[in-house]
Amino acid sequence: MRWTPDRRRAGVGVAGGLSFINLYTPQAILPDIASDFDVGVMQAGLTMTAPLLAVACVAPFVGGISDRLGRKTLIVTAAFLLVVPTLLVATAPGLHAMVLWRFLQGLLVPFIFTVCVAYIGDECQGAAGIRAAGTYAIGTIIGGFSGRLLAGLFAEHGGWRMGFVAIAACSLAAAVFVALVLPRERRFVPLRGGLHAAFGTYVEHLRTPRLIATCAIGFGMLFTNVAAFTYVNFYLAAPPFLLSPAQLGLVFAVYLLGAVTTAVASRVAVRIGRRRTLALAAGLAAGGLLLTLAPVLSLVIAGLACMSGGLFVVQALSLGFIATTTRRAKSTAVGLYVTSYYIGGALGGLLPGSLWSHAGWAGVVALLVAVQAGIGAVGGRFWREAA
Repeated sequence: MRWTPDRRRAGVGVAGGLSFINLYTPQAILPDIASDFDVGVMQAGLTMTAPLLAVACVAPFVGGISDRLGRKTLIVTAAFLLVVPTLLVATAPGLHAMVLWRFLQGLLVPFIFTVCVAYIGDECQGAAGIRAAGTYAIGTIIGGFSGRLLAGLFAEHGGWRMGFVAIAACSLAAAVFVALVLPRERRFVPLRGGLHAAFGTYVEHLRTPRLIATCAIGFGMLFTNVAAFTYVNFYLAAPPFLLSPAQLGLVFAVYLLGAVTTAVASRVAVRIGRRRTLALAAGLAAGGLLLTLAPVLSLVIAGLACMSGGLFVVQALSLGFIATTTRRAKSTAVGLYVTSYYIGGALGGLLPGSLWSHAGWAGVVALLVAVQAGIGAVGGRFWREAA
């Protein structure tokens, strides 16, 4: 039926938004959380660390479950269950309880994130797969930004707990939408066998150079994203910029350019292939990083927007590449990618610290530009089959 592809794209797009509207919610309200629980900034930061750690730990196992049980049922079930810990966060009596419920959120997110990408690979072939992956990536971008924005807006008028109530309401609406709109899978072939078969899929994937290369690209993408948006705050808070915390928070608005560049890149990739589009995206990110070295605020913001736009294109292309080139056990493959992706993010907040201490923002930029060059080189070498 002619309307089915649009339903698939709408369904996976909203599912992507649902995943990320929950994952990054506390970033905009960490000071309020720290004040309410009378804890330090680093302790409050555990509310961000807990779900990311959970995602990295559980993602590979989610793949094995999905490759046996199917796609839509897991996506919808996880979407509805995600509402529960989100509401529990809003009622948490202390920080430890909040961290626990945030960890549970992180355990559920891969059942949406990982399985959606496998669903795209099963149901959307060729150009349709590129477009669906692009729509999904746009959903994650909008969801990530909206979670921070809504939490901040509601917290300002009703406290940070109201922010999580609002996110829970949005999550419930999104779960209902996905349940009603996303078509049930038609091409899914369940993986048979027990633990031996499951182990065999991991061994098979780890012996696939294209998949390992794509995992490395995902690692580099989130490493760059987290490192840039961590250390640029110190850069912009210092002379000559001297931005206030509120002004620094608005910097995250550059995320929205990723929705535009990803939509454009999806069409470009259909014409010239993923490999060349990846090179353009990495170049855009590297150029944006270099632009941030200019001591002019408007140029720094423009550079961050270009970097963010390029990185989200890299993400969309990587997910689409895995989904359409992995022959079997797609969820397991995506799970390995997600694990490497979030490990990259965790290290991105730590490893550039010594460069910042010795060379400042310029040293961090040099490292991240080198990472983008590596992404382009790896894609050029291992993505030739998809060109």
